[in-house]
Amino acid sequence: MSALQKVVSNVSSFVPASPADAVAHFSRLLSLETDCWDVHEAMEGEKADFVLLDVRGPQSYAAGHVPGAVNLPHGRITARNVASYSEDTLFVVYCNGPQCNGADRAALNLAKLGRRVKKMIGGIEGWKDEGFKLTENAPLKMVTTENENSSASL
Repeated sequence: MSALQKVVSNVSSFVPASPADAVAHFSRLLSLETDCWDVHEAMEGEKADFVLLDVRGPQSYAAGHVPGAVNLPHGRITARNVASYSEDTLFVVYCNGPQCNGADRAALNLAKLGRRVKKMIGGIEGWKDEGFKLTENAPLKMVTTENENSSASL
């Protein structure tokens, strides 16, 4: 190889974004997503300024969910089912993990209702990968169609 030829990897084969473009991109990304670590820290420190929604089905929720999460399957997110929460409530949604688009569907549904929302990236699998414990075999805490949080055993 001649001294004038430069080896280019797949990483640098596209010109990197300018710092200003990177700031805009990553700021936007962080406005839409949060991670398991930040959710855990807020929940453990009783600093949760959001409602954590497990958007999987009731059986999956009962088998293991993030402590403090409320179950509202993504297909049941309606204006009626979130009406008991103030309009400025921030919802954080999660599903099984990267292979699941339930959290994306839930976030879209909430945004269409004019609600503030972030997705917890990684979902249950990310939570477990961080070494955090799940609540298992607990009474179901879900949003009901009567707009109330309730407990029901499965």
